[in-house]
Amino acid sequence: MSTLTRPEQAAPTAVETRRRTLLLVDDEENILAALKRALRRDRYDILTANSGAEGLARLAEQSVDVIVSDQRMPGMTGVEFLREARKAHPDTVRIVLSGYTELKSITDAINEGAIYKFLTKPWDDEQLRTNIAEAFKLRELAQENHRLTEALRVSNAELAAANARLEALLTTKEHELVIDNAALDVAREVLHAVPAGIIGVDTEGMIVFVNAHAERLLSANQPLLCSMAAEALPAPLQPLMRGTDPASTRLTLDGGAFRADCRAMGRHGAVRGHLIILLKE
Repeated sequence: MSTLTRPEQAAPTAVETRRRTLLLVDDEENILAALKRALRRDRYDILTANSGAEGLARLAEQSVDVIVSDQRMPGMTGVEFLREARKAHPDTVRIVLSGYTELKSITDAINEGAIYKFLTKPWDDEQLRTNIAEAFKLRELAQENHRLTEALRVSNAELAAANARLEALLTTKEHELVIDNAALDVAREVLHAVPAGIIGVDTEGMIVFVNAHAERLLSANQPLLCSMAAEALPAPLQPLMRGTDPASTRLTLDGGAFRADCRAMGRHGAVRGHLIILLKE
């Protein structure tokens, strides 16, 4: 025979997702009734059973937080019942309540973790309520520890996945950088080999690239690279960077006639400035 007592309760909050559930197991109905009266102020969901076998059935039907069981019951003692309860539901907190002091079996059960506490009959109501409240706190602390452990496991897994993605991205970027550097080296070699003078000027007016042909035509024994274009380039080239785009002019360099073409950079990339190309006519 079993009963379920559900006192009136407010709607559950975000913190309290379910009520505290207590299972009372005793073969005497008057004891079960007295226990429920002693605990009614604590607003537990109380399940009852009249034997160990019936208590195991209640555990299979509904989630339970704390179990209080009599020791001397027909068919299965309280310690035997709580050992079986521990096997199937290790997260429950288990208490023996008995008027008999069978110290050997109870001590063994406590030592092996089958029961949390031993209380004697007749009981003091306030002491009983205090011990059961502590048992629920222990159960909830274990649940919170489990929740935090699981949250930490998930966080660690997410962090490991993020690190793996980052490592893959870094590997890809390093590979792209190697390719870009190789392409840049090839581009430099090509520009230096072109039979035309090529000069790159940034937005601040500094010469940031000069190929070998332009260096021979314009350097006059002074390096052009990192010089200011306004100071290092011939006067006919100065208006090209201030006029319309594209712009052209003709000038004489090293005794030969040249055409200078100037174009703004930045249409096809992030580089800004001007590119001047000197072609011999």
